[in-house]
Amino acid sequence: MDSDTEPSKSKTPKKEKNKKNKKKKDVAPQPDSIEVEVEVVREHPNITPPIVGYFPSGFDPVKNHANGHGPCDFQLYRHRNMSKRMQVVVRPPRSSVEFVGTSFSGEAAAGQRSMFALGVLDKEAGSLKIVPIAGNKVFRLEPKVKAVGAADNEPASSALEDMTPQQMFAETTAIWGTKKDIEKAKKKLALKQDENPDSQRNLDVKMRNVSVNKSALESTESHVSRNVPPYDTSATTPQEAYVLDKIILKGEWDYLEDIYCILHQEEADFSSYPTFVRNRIQRLRKIKDESEKRKHSCICSYINHLIKFKDQHSFDVFTAKGHKIPNILRHKFANMFAVSELRRLPPEKISLLVCYVLVLTLFADDFLTDCVDIAKDLGMNVMAVRKVYEQLGCKFSRQKKSWDGWCATLPVPLKFPELRERKRKR
Repeated sequence: MDSDTEPSKSKTPKKEKNKKNKKKKDVAPQPDSIEVEVEVVREHPNITPPIVGYFPSGFDPVKNHANGHGPCDFQLYRHRNMSKRMQVVVRPPRSSVEFVGTSFSGEAAAGQRSMFALGVLDKEAGSLKIVPIAGNKVFRLEPKVKAVGAADNEPASSALEDMTPQQMFAETTAIWGTKKDIEKAKKKLALKQDENPDSQRNLDVKMRNVSVNKSALESTESHVSRNVPPYDTSATTPQEAYVLDKIILKGEWDYLEDIYCILHQEEADFSSYPTFVRNRIQRLRKIKDESEKRKHSCICSYINHLIKFKDQHSFDVFTAKGHKIPNILRHKFANMFAVSELRRLPPEKISLLVCYVLVLTLFADDFLTDCVDIAKDLGMNVMAVRKVYEQLGCKFSRQKKSWDGWCATLPVPLKFPELRERKRKR
């Protein structure tokens, strides 16, 4: 009997131990609880609440500061008449790009009614402060090129009491009026200012002290009338005749390294690029200096984006429908070439875009370029492209390596053909 009962007694404690171990394993660890006093900070008219902004482009201000570029300049603007309208501008140092976010346009104006708040927990003091976000908005900071499509800055201090009735009417119309009413109000205000004798007297005094730079004025007039990229008629080399730094801005080069990166891949595919770029791939591979290779690759990438932008805004071309242009370039192109509501480029802006492309082809080919392949990419006749090259100050010389036997060169100093005025029909 003793031998039969002893095993049964030894089994029961093991089962109980296993149950206890299972219970211990199943129980989740309890978080530490803290008793705090919650304080909700109300909005104050003279104090701006915290502001939250995010960068959809992937820009990291902390990483930018860690790389030795310095802290970003941060500024908040508030509308002088409508206090709920705010604008945040972040300017990275040594950059031609600034990030702008508003509380009244874009994503913020889509009808979002969510309320946002920021919580600050102080464990030592045992307090939790909840602060509302300014305007209950989160600012989407979009990249924009400086001085391209920028709005006129509002005067820092202007009171409504100092305005005349006409000015107050124009100010109210500018905010709430229709487009037609705004144009009428601007014309009326301009006529009133011209009739004011005090303004005419001040204008005469100011004009006496103004020194007119005739050469700069002629250069500006010819630039506007010729519809060409920035240039320098006093340049002594072809590389300086057209100012590359004003065509491709400093902050844009980092977004043009796609061709340079593909060149270093084992399986490089350039089938989606224009004919002009595909015909220059072997030439790019032969460049031994990496900085020069990167520079020429970026120029070819810029040509690719310009051509695809032109095709995307043409009704009869669908090959560039899925092409992605970097946001920094898309905003610049839309402002530079004045894209209409119908998403079609005006004829004079198409001519300007073609001029930009042809000037960059000169840089890509070291100022000895064949115009056959670029004419195919632009959908133009070869003779029409040659005329545009000639308008840019180029000359044509015979070359054996050229497909049609002629290549465009850029002699210096830069000389443009004389503009012929059309005679009016009687």
